Amino acid sequence: MQQAPERKPWLVVDHSVFWPATAILVLLVLIAGFAPNASNAVFQTMQDAIVHYGSWYYVLVVAIILVAVIVFGLSRYGDIKLGPDHSEPAYSYSSWFAMLFAAGMGIGLMFYGVAEPVMHYLQPPHGEGGGSDAAAQAMKLTFFHWGVHAWSIYAIVALVLAYFAYRHSLPLTLRSAFYPLIGERIYGTPGAIVDIFAIVCTTCGVATSLGLGVLQINSGLNYLVGLPISPGIQVALIVGTMLLATISVVLGLDAGIKRLSEINIVLAILLLIGVLLAGPTVVVLQGTIENLGSYVSDLVSYTFNLYAYDPTDWLGGWTIFYWGWWLSWSPFVGLFIARISRGRTIREFILGAMLVPCGFTLLWMGIFGNSAIELILHGGQTALADAVQENNAIALFRFLEYLPMPTVLSTISLLMVVVFFVTSADSGAMVLNMLAAKGRDDTPWPQRIFWTVIIGLIATVLLLAGGLASLQTAAIASALPFSVALLGAIWGFGRALHLDVTKRDTQSVSPLLANPGDWRTRLDNLLNYPGDRTVHSFMRENVLPALREFAGELAGHDIEARVFNDIGSRGAVRLEAYHGEETDFVYEVRCRAHALPGDVIAGKALEELGDEDKFYRAEVHLAEGGQDYCIMGWTRAQITHDVLGQYENHLQFLHTMR
Repeated sequence: MQQAPERKPWLVVDHSVFWPATAILVLLVLIAGFAPNASNAVFQTMQDAIVHYGSWYYVLVVAIILVAVIVFGLSRYGDIKLGPDHSEPAYSYSSWFAMLFAAGMGIGLMFYGVAEPVMHYLQPPHGEGGGSDAAAQAMKLTFFHWGVHAWSIYAIVALVLAYFAYRHSLPLTLRSAFYPLIGERIYGTPGAIVDIFAIVCTTCGVATSLGLGVLQINSGLNYLVGLPISPGIQVALIVGTMLLATISVVLGLDAGIKRLSEINIVLAILLLIGVLLAGPTVVVLQGTIENLGSYVSDLVSYTFNLYAYDPTDWLGGWTIFYWGWWLSWSPFVGLFIARISRGRTIREFILGAMLVPCGFTLLWMGIFGNSAIELILHGGQTALADAVQENNAIALFRFLEYLPMPTVLSTISLLMVVVFFVTSADSGAMVLNMLAAKGRDDTPWPQRIFWTVIIGLIATVLLLAGGLASLQTAAIASALPFSVALLGAIWGFGRALHLDVTKRDTQSVSPLLANPGDWRTRLDNLLNYPGDRTVHSFMRENVLPALREFAGELAGHDIEARVFNDIGSRGAVRLEAYHGEETDFVYEVRCRAHALPGDVIAGKALEELGDEDKFYRAEVHLAEGGQDYCIMGWTRAQITHDVLGQYENHLQFLHTMR
């Protein structure tokens, strides 16, 4: 009798995270929805207290994060991969950069690209607004808020998560960042609390941005085509945005978020070039280069500037607000960046995740900001300044009105705003799903849809009830406790990197053979291109007995060791020796496919090749990844001596760390 197929569960979650997080979200929405004024007053009081008493702390935390990221990237730690040593990136540079940009702060550029430089120009922290000095200071401040500090916050969270998830096989959730601090307790209640906190903050941030974003979309449609500004239109925009986000989430990362991000980066480049060519090109380029130089030269002084001797409310309303906002968004953006960054070295990751999107961001701000200020300062277009002060949601569209082909540029801008919101919403839903499912993103599609629905419902309820501001303030206030934990995570991450580098320093450069054998036999092995069956046979006849013999000898010295025969399932044989609280020893031999040498198949992906174009190697892997050498054709004695050499290195590493 044929058995019925096993039914897959419709919900694959960590129940200790999913249900408490959902309950807290419902409670927050009820409070913010039914008592928006009271809740906003409470949260605003908290935020004001943080600004008054903790501004120095926020400034110091962000400075520490920036220095830490630079040290990790430029030191010898930068050679370590986010994953095993043999891992390769899953995405090309172009796709990776596009997704970084879309998830990080793409929508902010659309909202603040014109508005922020003009607002700083009109109302600087000190001095008179409206002059050439105010213009230069406005651009410097804009660069400061959107530059390396913001991206370093995202980068450090992503770096810690990716390292522990891909190199130490921990869950890809926020709890793994605190493994150096609480150890195995990340799998218990403390870890669940961390992920619940991340879900609540991420949901609040994404829902708030969605609610505020539809206000800009509605304003843009009103300005372009006369569509009324009303709650009904805004709810319809939320529904439409979340429907698109739902489709993207169901399609998955590669077919959904990746494609939308690539489309949007192309649109962004086209719009940027269009604005540059349509405006005073030479003046804008000169100003942007000068702004960049001023930003770099004053980076240290601006980083630590607290206006201590000339207090101003400007600091809390801008810089501290931004630092809190970036910190509160970092669990979401950091987890998403970590998800797409497996296989890159730490140095490559930091250069790519910080300098490239940061450079594009500053270029965007420079072109849009200088163009807008030039219109007001030398073009006499004071109406633009008045429009920005009256409603910065339409600042971009009012600015484009002064350029050639304003309808075309405004249409591209509006399309970008929509796509940016869709990518933020679907990447947010993906992150929430992973946080609630122990880091898995292969969950059933109804579960993924659940989070897009939750985000849309929260944004709709709070938009109608007027509670968006209170939820936004609550999310920013959450940055304070998170920043304290993040500093501890950075310290633990540094310790883990030190251990990793120390272990690497104890490894032999190449395998040492006590009995190298006949040189002709070794040459024949080098020039032989066996199939997978030949390698599997070699592993059964030589590797497996050698590892079992070595494990037996370890047992005779009271060291627990096990050998795993996975030749049939994944073409691997693995030896594990356990050292209690210290790092265990792992020696694994894997059967790995490679392309045969030849011009015909050069440049083709391995997946595109047939069996006749492949050969296989018996490659050695340690806990930190592949070691880039093959033991195919070695004798049992040679294999045993190689295991012994690697184990000797491991014991030396343990001795060094004691």
